[in-house]
Amino acid sequence: MESVWMKDTEIRKREALSGDMEAPVAVIGAGLTGILTAYYLKKARIPAVVLEADRIGSGQTKNTTAKITSQHGLVYERLIRTFGNRMAQHYAAANEEAIGEYERLIREKGIYCDFARCPACLYSGTDRERLKREAEAAKSLGIEASFGTDCELPFPVAGVTRFEKQARFHPLKFLAQMAEEVEVYEQTKVLKAENEKVETDRGTVRAEHIVFASHYPFMNVPGYYFARMYQERSYVAALKGAERPESMCLGIDRDGLSFRACGDLLLLGGGSHRTGTNQKDRAKKGCRYGMLRERAKEFYPGCSEVFRWSAQDCMTLDGLPYIGRFSERRPNWYVATGFGKWGMTSAMVSAQILTAQISGRDCPVADVFSPQRRFTARAAMEFMVHGAHTVKGLAKHLLPAGDGKIIPNCPHMGCRLEKNPEEGTYDCPCHGSRFDAEGHLIDGPAQRDCSEGAKNRSL
Repeated sequence: MESVWMKDTEIRKREALSGDMEAPVAVIGAGLTGILTAYYLKKARIPAVVLEADRIGSGQTKNTTAKITSQHGLVYERLIRTFGNRMAQHYAAANEEAIGEYERLIREKGIYCDFARCPACLYSGTDRERLKREAEAAKSLGIEASFGTDCELPFPVAGVTRFEKQARFHPLKFLAQMAEEVEVYEQTKVLKAENEKVETDRGTVRAEHIVFASHYPFMNVPGYYFARMYQERSYVAALKGAERPESMCLGIDRDGLSFRACGDLLLLGGGSHRTGTNQKDRAKKGCRYGMLRERAKEFYPGCSEVFRWSAQDCMTLDGLPYIGRFSERRPNWYVATGFGKWGMTSAMVSAQILTAQISGRDCPVADVFSPQRRFTARAAMEFMVHGAHTVKGLAKHLLPAGDGKIIPNCPHMGCRLEKNPEEGTYDCPCHGSRFDAEGHLIDGPAQRDCSEGAKNRSL
């Protein structure tokens, strides 16, 4: 199940690291965040090397719906209420500036990546008031936002919050050209980091600064990101013969869907769930893709599905990314993670913030993204929920599986893996690692196959 972005894009292969080396900065991960960070560091005259375990763009970048937007769900009213107007303005400004920086960069370098400005809309079938308040909050922070009831979607809505001058693009076409600007070593798996040393399976890189841009940080200590994040899966179907709205649309209701035009296709998304916690659907193989197909037939009779894929997103306790210094105990380590569903804009924001911090420049907007920001009431509540999932996953690892087979435990921290019938994978409900039917690692934070150290145990 490959995404629509992979059908027409081939990124040039790079060599693996061939031994020990030194560099001012080592960036771990060659997705959009890692490549952009290395590019802006280079512009600041700070050379960086990018270390990638697989191929450039082989992680979450290829599975995005590629919305470049400052509209991140119902975020701005909550930000003002929780962090105050100043920090909310920083969040809004950073994301609005990210859209403009994408456009500037694409024009400057002549990158053909289907970049287009378009509105972004939140819709609801029932809740007008929350949408009104969100539009008012965003507008108060300088975003061109409005509330209305007109909508391009093929069903009635109670209200729509509309952000103007947002954007969409082809992420792999953009990434392929930007990767030509930086030094990347592929098939170079980072095994661990210690102070100013990054150990890989191909050699050791000594660097004054280390950037973790690998989606989910694999180092548990310091930082303890495994206790501060969880992962979600969501599903996308690319439809031919469906009406395509000008706007990118996202529902805020429990069963809300995502709509986004892509050439002559419509990308219809939805069905999100916490990774590893869809046990109730074990007997319903294909239920989430099936739901998307049913809704597609309902809205667009005669349309056909030509691609389908899924995405994995890191979710933080308070709903904001962690971008900045990894930990007070490691002042030369940096991290960019927890982007939720908004990885494209957050990747650019991360590159700007991390470049400023590494080069010693002031970056006022960094406060709201800091991994060391204050713990909110929402974060405390999510921490308890996340902890309960972890305790449950750890407690189950000694029990036999329901079908009589023994399911191996995740090599990250030992949680019992759960079968995902949607994709035939085994997923960790604690921290989101995923494995195929043979136990091969698909997604971290685990760093090795679940069959290692678990001989004579069968999936």
